[in-house]
Amino acid sequence: MVRDRQRYGWGMALSLSLVSGACGQAPAEITAGPGPAPLPVVLVGTVNPQGQGDRIYTGRTQPQRQVTLRSQVEGQLLSLAVAVGDPVQTGQTLGQLDGRLLVTAVEEAQAELAARQFEVARAEAELADMRTAVATAAVRLQQARNDAQRLAQLAVQGAVAAQLAEQAETTLRTAEQAFQATQEQVRTRQQGVAAAQQRVVAQRSLLREAEQRLTLTRLQSPLSGTVLDQQVEPGDLVRPGEAIFTLGDLANLKVAIEVADLHLAKFRLGQPLTVRFDALPGEAFSATVGQIAPLADARSRLVPIQLTLPNPDRRLGSGLLARVAVPTPGPELVLPQTALEAGETQEGTEQVFLVEPQGDGWVVTARPVQIRPRSDGQVAVLAGLRAGDRYVQRSSEPLQTGQRVQISLASDP
Repeated sequence: MVRDRQRYGWGMALSLSLVSGACGQAPAEITAGPGPAPLPVVLVGTVNPQGQGDRIYTGRTQPQRQVTLRSQVEGQLLSLAVAVGDPVQTGQTLGQLDGRLLVTAVEEAQAELAARQFEVARAEAELADMRTAVATAAVRLQQARNDAQRLAQLAVQGAVAAQLAEQAETTLRTAEQAFQATQEQVRTRQQGVAAAQQRVVAQRSLLREAEQRLTLTRLQSPLSGTVLDQQVEPGDLVRPGEAIFTLGDLANLKVAIEVADLHLAKFRLGQPLTVRFDALPGEAFSATVGQIAPLADARSRLVPIQLTLPNPDRRLGSGLLARVAVPTPGPELVLPQTALEAGETQEGTEQVFLVEPQGDGWVVTARPVQIRPRSDGQVAVLAGLRAGDRYVQRSSEPLQTGQRVQISLASDP
């Protein structure tokens, strides 16, 4: 540890001498002539245990669950059934939008669906007619085949002219072509029926969508809780995505606080803590640590911690200033940081100079100590000192073990 001891010593000697003079005693005279060197002037304190008490963190209450009810369709807001502060239940109707345009859209979709269904019926009727034509063509084909076979046999026997047998063969080929044509028409009609049925399915989907949009004109609560805020008034034109209500479940609240990373070890999940509110003086509420953020803020180095606070009777609202009391360890020995700067640090260890009587004067002795830094310009002594020990808080110059010193009148008695 590198310190500017010379400048610090002269400044300290001057300030302590002024303190002595202010108390009615002449300061030690420092001369440049021959004689004994002046003794270092030290400010002495007494080691006393100090209780830290509870550390208080402030935050604000928020609902454990909070949602914003937004419009999903455009329309004029006709009415509202609740106001800020009213309790609501899941599915409860909170307001009504003008849905006349959507009613018209539903009716148009229904009419179009009826037209599509008529197309299916007509296509199915045409398919039935073609299937009848196929059956007729099949009968004709069978008759032509029988005639062609019979006349061919008779022509071989010479019973009929060969010309008649040839005419029968031509009729057979014509019947075959007619049968194939009617079968192809059946396949075409089947495809037409399938396409018409698909159009019916699509139109049914459009109808359901129009009906669903119509139901969205009725504003329903997505949770059971309380109306926290209202953003619009009846008569306003509401557009899709526009906020109408803010709803929150106040049965359980959360309190968000921010903690320095130095104190993070004092918190654990499920830890019970006491919360008090300025709005309810004299009352204490029990909360538990529900969430400790894994990341600290890059600038402030503060870690967000969220507490869960039961609120079954809904006495507490959202946005209240909350004071969270975190118990700290019992009494501990506390020294100012300057007590570690009275002498040189030995081998990386901290040390404090104790003041002890010797004859008609005082001497100092270095004592190694174990410390824990605090955030208030002090250090907590873990080992090396006892309550009642007198130590050097400040010195006009660097000290060494066994060195005689002069105690400032501003020291502890």
